[in-house]
Amino acid sequence: MTNTTHFGYKTVAEEDKVREVAKVFHSVAAKYDIMNDVMSAGLHRVWKIFTIANAAVRPGFKCLDIAGGTGDLAKVFAKQAGPTGEVWLTDINESMLRVGRDRLLNRGLMTPTLLCDAEKLPFPDNYFDRVSVAFGLRNMTHKAQALKEMRRVLKPGGKLLVLEFSKVAEPLQKPYDIYSFKVLPWMGQKIAGDAESYRYLAESIRMHPDQETLKTMMEEAGLERVTYYNLTAGVAALHTGIKM
Repeated sequence: MTNTTHFGYKTVAEEDKVREVAKVFHSVAAKYDIMNDVMSAGLHRVWKIFTIANAAVRPGFKCLDIAGGTGDLAKVFAKQAGPTGEVWLTDINESMLRVGRDRLLNRGLMTPTLLCDAEKLPFPDNYFDRVSVAFGLRNMTHKAQALKEMRRVLKPGGKLLVLEFSKVAEPLQKPYDIYSFKVLPWMGQKIAGDAESYRYLAESIRMHPDQETLKTMMEEAGLERVTYYNLTAGVAALHTGIKM
């Protein structure tokens, strides 16, 4: 039997989800940052600053930014790690990775980039001081497997940081739903010429594990001292865990 999973609110074969997610990000790659600014009113930049502060990357650190897209985290990590450090920008989507690579090069950063699947990371055990994934985990088919891979490549004492959209506080749920399913696809059509991709993004947020569930998943993957920080009333959340 073919294994199934969700693509937004649809139930699809696992191999079909990989293709459908790829189509979404091929479509939105060129306007990804503009749309993020518009749909979050610029808050995604504040959330990333908070994530960077929690990462506390120091000179010489080895860092892996998974599903790194346009390179916002990798760019800062590369500067913080310095010439003695090593920062990898990875993504499963070639269009997104190309945008991120070009932006890093335009800033004079010769950061290695790699097209790879987070569920099968091509790195050795116990290699990185920090592993990050920002707004990418919810698109992965086997999230538990991806989390185990992230833990595997961390050094003992290393930290995983997962920044992702999450479950908003109860008083905000109704207006947030109206925004997500009415306003967001409309903006996607006007700005990126693609309403359906942004409708999927809204649905994928609703299908992603909530804060407590993701915390449990990280613990089950073998991470310790797992905690999370609700950002903007839970619109996003930063989860962190340590490999002991």
